[in-house]
Amino acid sequence: MKSSKLVIAGKELSSRFFLGTGRYPNPFVQNEAIRVSEAEVLTFAIRRVNLDAPSEDAILQHLDQDSFTYLPNTSGASNAEEAIRIARLAKASGISNWIKVEISADEKTLLPDPIETLKATETLANEGFVVLPYTSDDPILCRKLEEAGAAAVMPGGAPIGTGLGVLNPYNIGLIAEDSNVPIIVDAGLGSAKDIVEVMELGVDGVLMNTPVAKAKDPVKMAHAMKLAIEAGRASYEAGRIPKKKYATASSGYASLISR
Repeated sequence: MKSSKLVIAGKELSSRFFLGTGRYPNPFVQNEAIRVSEAEVLTFAIRRVNLDAPSEDAILQHLDQDSFTYLPNTSGASNAEEAIRIARLAKASGISNWIKVEISADEKTLLPDPIETLKATETLANEGFVVLPYTSDDPILCRKLEEAGAAAVMPGGAPIGTGLGVLNPYNIGLIAEDSNVPIIVDAGLGSAKDIVEVMELGVDGVLMNTPVAKAKDPVKMAHAMKLAIEAGRASYEAGRIPKKKYATASSGYASLISR
């Protein structure tokens, strides 16, 4: 069983909740959602940030930058070259040396391009970035990304923004079991139920944006997701009972009848 502490690139995190900063109705709701979530890692698309003055940008100016680890992402990149260039710009602007590699191969599904993602991960890891690639739920690909230098790997539960939940729990469980780096499930989750399910599979954390930001009450949903992550992790660490085909009386009913 994995350590109860979440550590990425030597940084120990108290929260397993990674939260996106886009699509909220206004900055006040965004900040309240962040506050109740107790998330320490915040992600945003670099293409939405003014890199000439990041501290004055509309996305970042409402946040206490000393309180968070920023995980900018390369959303919008269509190949490794674009993603690498975006990551370098973000690092040069002083935002962060953490980067979420996100390279979409298809506009309809926004599924990640496995080949380009692997290329970008290897290059950026060699340049000293803390790379967290967003990828599909392929156990072999996740292993290759770890070998390429990823500090953590982020398989999707389902396509981005769909809210479909964990489409392939078997694969997610395999990825979590085989990995030597943290596994953060990113994309496709929609409710607290989905969060508990994926945490019980042994993953190390969850990244989400749309399920919180587009909820009817984003602040209440952020709180619900926080609790779900904690409950799912506790359940995983406690160790569930094995599934059985037939009933087993908890009261010892069968033994009483035989007397």
